[in-house]
Amino acid sequence: MDTTVDLDTFSSLVERPDESARRAAEERWQELDRPLGGLGKLEELGAWLSSVQGRSPVRPLTAPKVVLFAADHGVAGLGVSRLPAQGGTAARVRAVLDGTAPVALLARRFGAEVRVVDVAVDADVADFPDEVTAHRVRRGSGRIDVEDALSPEETAAAFRAGMAVADEEADAGTDLVVLGDLGVGSTTVAAVLVGALCGTDAAAVTGRGSGVDDRVWMVKCATVRDSLRRARPVLGDQLALLGATGGADFAAITGFLLQAAVRKLPVVLDGVVSAACALVAQRIAFRAPEWWRAGQTSGEPAQAKAYDRLTLTPLQEQGITMGEGVGALMALPLLQAAADTLADQVPTAFVPAAPKEPARLPTAAELLGKL
Repeated sequence: MDTTVDLDTFSSLVERPDESARRAAEERWQELDRPLGGLGKLEELGAWLSSVQGRSPVRPLTAPKVVLFAADHGVAGLGVSRLPAQGGTAARVRAVLDGTAPVALLARRFGAEVRVVDVAVDADVADFPDEVTAHRVRRGSGRIDVEDALSPEETAAAFRAGMAVADEEADAGTDLVVLGDLGVGSTTVAAVLVGALCGTDAAAVTGRGSGVDDRVWMVKCATVRDSLRRARPVLGDQLALLGATGGADFAAITGFLLQAAVRKLPVVLDGVVSAACALVAQRIAFRAPEWWRAGQTSGEPAQAKAYDRLTLTPLQEQGITMGEGVGALMALPLLQAAADTLADQVPTAFVPAAPKEPARLPTAAELLGKL
């Protein structure tokens, strides 16, 4: 199997959001009969939505989607989480699918669909619907403190799976993605990636994750320290880094973020996992973060360091640490309000000049066919 992915392609394909549309939205705000800056953050978010949609007035958000990438991690067997290493991720996936998980309940409240993508859950394929396991790469992952999480072939497959999911969502008409993850031990993996990319030691990026006590935190910190030793030699190769000390979900989320930026699909990041993947993706395409917004801050030190490097300011401070996209989903009503307010109050419409034959954005299959 070909394990190469031409990451340099993304740097040229990812464009900046439409600055003309952003300026038009800001000018319309200034024309309204209301206090200057009276709607605060809504004005800024409305202008951003105009820029990523490439139009003003902005379209209301009518098809938001929560996309959750699910995978197990070998380091969970070291007891770095309060959640059970065996079956914990599978149980969380089932809770989302049957509608009892917090993310499913809130998504119904906010009018968003939920999609689960199993890329490496340690469970039988038959345990979940075919549409959930369609992009599965393997069961679980290696213990990153002593071995690679994935083989080069598996890393490439997971990365391409994330790209394919981004294409599927863009083609389906999704207008905003709330990005989340499901996986026991994932905050440990995220701490390793952020620590390696930011050049910090283990203690500076290791958080409490699922709410671990001091004893477990020390075990987690030692695991991050040992994993960082394995990460540093491959820092110059993002795919090798994801394979050595990441996992199938991390590779898939990174591919998803980059291809979503190519397809001009805006994304709201959730916790430390999506923040770590965003940091890897930024190394590949420096303009990509302009298509993302940070939904909330969870209190994880690695997340704070990643957002600082990405120059992303969290929209809210809810302290939600459970993952599953819950924290990012809480920002959806804020974005919906920004879109609705700007769409309703703009007195005139700005429509950018379109080329005679609008350029079609390349799909993952087309990109990979050129490699």
